[in-house]
Amino acid sequence: MNERFVLRDVKRVNGEKIDIVIENGKIAEITEAGKGSGQPLVNVTGAYVSSGWIDMHVHAFPEFDPYGDEIDEIGVKQGVTTIIDAGSCGADRIADLLADSEQTKTRVFAFLNISRIGLLRVDELSWLEWIDKEQIKRKIQSCGDFIVGLKARISRSVVGESGLKPLCIARELSDDTGLPLMVHIGSGPPDIREVIPLLQRKDIITHYLNGKTNNLFDEEDHPLQVLTDAIERGVHLDVGHGTASFSFKVAEAAMRHGIGLHTISTDIYRGNRLNGPVYSMANVLSKFLSLGYSLEETIDAVTRHAADWLDKPELGRIQVGDDANLTLFTLDDEQAELIDSEGERRLANRLIKAKGVVTGGEYIECEVRA
Repeated sequence: MNERFVLRDVKRVNGEKIDIVIENGKIAEITEAGKGSGQPLVNVTGAYVSSGWIDMHVHAFPEFDPYGDEIDEIGVKQGVTTIIDAGSCGADRIADLLADSEQTKTRVFAFLNISRIGLLRVDELSWLEWIDKEQIKRKIQSCGDFIVGLKARISRSVVGESGLKPLCIARELSDDTGLPLMVHIGSGPPDIREVIPLLQRKDIITHYLNGKTNNLFDEEDHPLQVLTDAIERGVHLDVGHGTASFSFKVAEAAMRHGIGLHTISTDIYRGNRLNGPVYSMANVLSKFLSLGYSLEETIDAVTRHAADWLDKPELGRIQVGDDANLTLFTLDDEQAELIDSEGERRLANRLIKAKGVVTGGEYIECEVRA
């Protein structure tokens, strides 16, 4: 890659056509389309450009099965320049994930699973002895800003007979360390009405659009009071699509009642990347277009909103002087059938397709476009 190159005649999400000049890995100039000087980058003319997509919920530790994958397979190859691993590793293996992340093109952060074994097992909070508070604090200190929060999966298959106890311990750890919680919700017990009141400002509810009986909407598709109260407290809502945690019907109910849209994430790992229903970040984003969200609302949910949560605004903007951190994509008038985690299908007329990313001073063409 030349030290200076130009993204020629690309479009911001609002449709404005611009040139972006990149020099030595930084955005050197943003000009009117056709005015930027430098070597044009082939095959990007006419594409949309946004700040690099951020996926707030992935599983990027390939040694764990089934919930693992290679970092760049779910990162830059999908148009995603930054991923946040959502608790794949606890204190036992978080240093290994950090070491892996230092060898990749994709920027990586992580939520630390409060169970020291992480996703070595899928009932990692069923045995409270696996929560070692002092070990957690040591790992937070040694990993620096790599760890952005604590993860607790609070559903029946994970906690077993432990009930709400792991979440109460997580709340104490959050208060002690100053790190927010990401809480996975799913089948009960515990009842969702007991879980949500324990969350505070900047904590994250992931899987908030799941279609299970223990979800955040009542039988008439109205949001539960605990959800509206949590939003008022500043609790953050994250999609976390996954294999079993996204329902078109629930998403439509949320939209009708003005709930969300904070961040769109995939909960992607090898199985649901290869076999669905996730496939890719672009596929998940296309589902939100099909629901009626605008392109700007949809892209904000994987750029600006995620960057704001991370307190890293530079990751959610396109600005001269910043490191070049960009995703290029197309919006194609094309029909396709999209599927949620419940097997429900919707016919989409527009598809977002990832084209490439600029990160680390180079352009990387996407291998997974939709």
